[in-house]
Amino acid sequence: MRITSKGQVTIPIEIRERAGLLPQTEVEFTFDGNAVRIVRAKTRKGDGRGARLVRRLRGSGDVMMSTDAIMALTREDK
Repeated sequence: MRITSKGQVTIPIEIRERAGLLPQTEVEFTFDGNAVRIVRAKTRKGDGRGARLVRRLRGSGDVMMSTDAIMALTREDK
């Protein structure tokens, strides 16, 4: 593995999968004098992937339907 001029490396897929490192996963680096360690960053409450997705999508809907109308569509009620 070679480090790029920007300090980037590619984590092999088998390691990413075993560690559960998905795209957009926040990580931290530690150095003990001999080795560098990469670990998943601790997320603050409300700062997880789901919360980020909800924040991004909030207010983006453009269909004005009531909950009852949506439920009727999903149940095929006429």
